[in-house]
Amino acid sequence: MSDTFLYTTPLDPRAKPLIDELIFEYDSRYGTYFNAEGAAAELNRYPPEAFAPPHGNFLLLLRDGETIGGGAFKHYDENTAEFKRVWTRHDLRRQGLARTVLFELEAQAARQGYSRIYLTTGFRQPEAVGLYLTNGYTALFDTSVDPEIHKSLPFEKDISHLALGALDEPRRRIAGANH
Repeated sequence: MSDTFLYTTPLDPRAKPLIDELIFEYDSRYGTYFNAEGAAAELNRYPPEAFAPPHGNFLLLLRDGETIGGGAFKHYDENTAEFKRVWTRHDLRRQGLARTVLFELEAQAARQGYSRIYLTTGFRQPEAVGLYLTNGYTALFDTSVDPEIHKSLPFEKDISHLALGALDEPRRRIAGANH
């Protein structure tokens, strides 16, 4: 069993499992709560170019060539990358794969010059809230009240320590990367 990262684009056919499962999961958790079109509207809100270097990136985690996880980031502001679509395949959850994806995205954002991460998750995704809180993210909302009050749950993380290290690290090539 071999897990590898692949930097690519949301248009890559290998990204289809990620996109399809995200649509299914978001629709099953939220239905048309946020939009009459459901999750497809959210996933199509940003063009693929938003997740392309030099300002963004799109990552797949492959196991023996099969997509098992992924995530992306896009430009939020001069110092901040916004993470989107952090996902792991439903039957492989609770194995640390989301954390692996999260850490790789953080490292790549630092390599691309960002020193801060911003992200949001939905109020019906307690697993995601737990992931971010246990991995150094600060909640930008009141965690003591029912999350549905907030609807969208924002988080941030300072990664300036990674960005400083990235300046000394030679740029590494990952299969399919567009650095």
